[in-house]
Amino acid sequence: MPRPRSLTPDQLASAALAVLDREGLAGLSMRAVAKELGMSTMGLYRYVDDREELEGLVVERVLGAVDTTPPDPGAPWDERLRTMVGRLRDTVGAHPAVLPLTLAHRHRSPSSLRWAETVLGILTEAGLDGERRVLALRALLGYVIGAIQLEHLGPLSGAGTVTISELPSDEFPYLADTARQARSVGAEREFFGGLEVFLRGLGA
Repeated sequence: MPRPRSLTPDQLASAALAVLDREGLAGLSMRAVAKELGMSTMGLYRYVDDREELEGLVVERVLGAVDTTPPDPGAPWDERLRTMVGRLRDTVGAHPAVLPLTLAHRHRSPSSLRWAETVLGILTEAGLDGERRVLALRALLGYVIGAIQLEHLGPLSGAGTVTISELPSDEFPYLADTARQARSVGAEREFFGGLEVFLRGLGA
């Protein structure tokens, strides 16, 4: 196949992201991305050394769309954290297959580092430092990552919740009842309601 005259990092990342969105993480390969670009696999190696470098480009392509500007400094700290978390969820949630890559490349992505720096600034202003700040950031990331995965892989509106709600009540009284109630909880309420529980604990 003829090789395009030149490709920018953004074009490479866009092609890889298209493969991820369509085929999931398991479908991401140098061959698949080369095919998306209409070139040979060997031709792709003229632009990136390996899949790891390609993954880094994809992560920055996605996280680069996250607004990392500090929210209104006059707002309460928990409101500012909600804003930062909401921005991340909206952006990464549009490309859920990229989520594992954001973890693997978090230390290489300038946008990831800027988001974390802003969040740490808010946590510091809230009175957290040292080990408490470390644990707060990790717990916050754990919540966001887990919540996005639950929303896309096991949504409350999905068939799994229906199945659980129909479990025999004599054997699973709490689980069945909770699942029946969960069927009426929307994705926004689930995410930000859970975040509210986390932030109340952090504030305490």
